[in-house]
Amino acid sequence: MRLARLKALPGATAAHYHCISRVVDRRFVLGEVEKEIFLKLMRFYAHFCQVRVSAYCLMSNHFHLLVEVPARPQVMPSEALLIGHVQSCYGKNTAALLAENLRQLRQQAGEAVAQKHLESWFARLWDISAFMKTLKQRFTQQFNKLHGRKGTLWEDRFRSVLVESGSALATMAAYIDLNPVRAGLVKDPSRYHWSSYGAAMGGNKAARAGLKSIIATVDRGQEQGLRGDAWLSRYRVWLFGKAEEIQDPRTGKVLRKGMSRKAVEKGLKRGGKPSLNELLHCRLSYMTRGGALGTKAFIESLFEAQRWRFAPERKNGARLPRGGESAWQGLRVLRAPRPA
Repeated sequence: MRLARLKALPGATAAHYHCISRVVDRRFVLGEVEKEIFLKLMRFYAHFCQVRVSAYCLMSNHFHLLVEVPARPQVMPSEALLIGHVQSCYGKNTAALLAENLRQLRQQAGEAVAQKHLESWFARLWDISAFMKTLKQRFTQQFNKLHGRKGTLWEDRFRSVLVESGSALATMAAYIDLNPVRAGLVKDPSRYHWSSYGAAMGGNKAARAGLKSIIATVDRGQEQGLRGDAWLSRYRVWLFGKAEEIQDPRTGKVLRKGMSRKAVEKGLKRGGKPSLNELLHCRLSYMTRGGALGTKAFIESLFEAQRWRFAPERKNGARLPRGGESAWQGLRVLRAPRPA
């Protein structure tokens, strides 16, 4: 029996999730046409489900999404507001059909049944699982139609890591945007069109708004960090500060693909050069199987609130990934899986 997905604690105003899903058998089937379809569906269902995709990267056989999910309102919006929202997303006909269904349910089965139907619509909002399920299902339908196939497209359910806002969030976004560099597809992340940074550098408003929202959690109370394009320079510091290629000093063998020191320094000129740390030593498992990423206090609060998930002999929650304290700049994970 699999455990319920790790989600934000009660009282949080929003939660951030790094979500990853892979194509079945790891097949490389997502080309430019498929990625464009995925992006359109991603934006559509993010709007409908009332979540924000802050960062993303679409690869040929998997995708990464960094999703901000606002807390569900304690008092649900009115029926009229829901119908209006449905109309803004699906059009007048769907909204009219919903209104008519509710009217008939009240007339034929009573108010309780109508409210249950209404709640089923609200259940699709402000929920990471509902968003991801709908997105993956709708994309599978369009992919199968495009390629004349049937059956599932994705391996099992998606994986997710709960991410604390602030530096942990910016670190995760940079990790996501650097995927095509580490895969050897491009030398500069701005050249990869199917990522949030590449799209933002190309002028995409939604991608720019997503990355700006991430920097806003880092620079709380510092409005100057968000004026003009200053936020983009701040994000470049996070991105290029973690982009340098890692080589074995003895053999020169590439341990982790990335950018040259010269390219990194050039990319940092406009944003100010931070010290280049060893964060690229992190393995995929920490970013996809760590359970949660954040400060020690954040991880310990999750551990104490959901103690039932862990063995009785475990005394604390925060785990320091390999690489040391300086490499991770105070960040911890809830689980410390063996590096892949």
